[in-house]
This record gives sequence, structure tokens and C-alpha cells, in this order.
Amino acid sequence: MNVWIAIAVTAVGCYAVKLIGLLVPAGALERPMVKRLSALLPVALLAALTAQQTFADERVLVLDARAAGLAAAALALVLRAPFLVVVAAAVVVTAGVRALTG
Repeated sequence: MNVWIAIAVTAVGCYAVKLIGLLVPAGALERPMVKRLSALLPVALLAALTAQQTFADERVLVLDARAAGLAAAALALVLRAPFLVVVAAAVVVTAGVRALTG
């Protein structure tokens, strides 16, 4: 029963957040600072998610093959490689480090 209560509360909360977003006046969304922040917010959230998934294991900070793969992807981005090459570099380096370290 607790699971269904949690699902219902989550559904109502999601609907409320969406409704609140629709009620924001258009003038507030046209401000330059709001436009800049809304453009940068997805990048910041993706970077935080990437860092959390790469360097965290439960509550412990780790440096393993995932960090090497992220470094390879960052290097490929700096070299202006196409997206598929960036992903392939990360995959190959991560797999290589895992194969070497066990």
C-alpha cells in the first residue's frame, strides 16, 4: 500500500510542478537572466549527472575505468572529434582499462 501512496504523491507532485510552470507569466520568462540560466541549466545538470555516475559508488569516491573513459571522451571533444568518435573513444578506453586491471 505504501508504494501506491508514493506513486500517487509523485504523480500529483509532477502535475503540480507542470501546472506551476504553465502559470508563470510570459514576461518573467523573457528576462535576459532567465534566458541565460535556462540555456545553461541542462548543461550543468548533465555535467553533474556525468560526474556522479563516473566518480561515485554508493557513498564512496572512486577513480576507476570510468574516469579513464571520461578523460578519453574529453580529449576527443577537445580535438573536435565527431560525436560517435567521442563515444567510441570512451567505450574503447573504458573497456581497455577494465581488461588490464581486472
